[in-house]
This record gives sequence, structure tokens and C-alpha cells, in this order.
Amino acid sequence: MAKRDRKAPDGDAERTTGDDTGIDVDVIEADEMKPSGKRRARERRTASGESLPGKAGVVDVAAEEGTETTRNPFLRVWIFLKQVVTELKKVIWPTRREMIVYSIGVLIFVALVTAVIFGLDIGFAKLTLLVFG
Repeated sequence: MAKRDRKAPDGDAERTTGDDTGIDVDVIEADEMKPSGKRRARERRTASGESLPGKAGVVDVAAEEGTETTRNPFLRVWIFLKQVVTELKKVIWPTRREMIVYSIGVLIFVALVTAVIFGLDIGFAKLTLLVFG
């Protein structure tokens, strides 16, 4: 956070920089002191514009979907599965060609790592026999 974004001490309209040069920093307006963005949201707004109290970053899924929270486990599982299907529709799935290329790349990488580990294993085994032989 920049020094000019911090709140000025009470009674002072201006602030000086912390390096004791005596250079005055611009006067800080009250609106500049208010946080913006997600951190400012200490309350949620509904679609109609009403404010609902709540914690920042906490989302009530039932309120957003218009469904009530229920104790019925089957209904909760059904709602969860509907949400899973909705999210899976948003996924950008790779094409057949991309999957083939990715799979070949993974297989080549695994073969190389296996060969390196195999070589180290053989080398350490021979070194152990040579030292303790």
C-alpha cells in the first residue's frame, strides 16, 4: 500500500514522507481512504438492490440460487449434482488431437524419469558393491 493511501493522523490534513525529508504528500481526501473492490463488500446486495448483512467473501449459495437451505440430505445431494453439471458445462474440454499430444508427452516424460531413476539405482548399487564389496 502506498503511503498516500494510508489514513492521515487525526488533526493533520497533510502528511510527510517517512524518510524525514520534509516533503509534503498530497492532501488525502476522505473518499480516497475508503477501500474499494471486494474488501469493501461487508454486505451483499440482492438482485433487487437490497443489502443483506454478511461476512466478506462468504457466499450463501441457497440465497443466490433462490432455493432454501434444507435438512433433507437427498435434496442437498440433488442440488450439489445440479451444480456439478452446471460447472462441467463451463469447462473447455480438449480436442481429440490435443488429448493425444498431451498423452504422448506424459508418456515420454514418465519414460525419461524412469530411465534416470533406473540409471541412478544401478549406479548406486555398483558403487555400494565397490565400496563395501
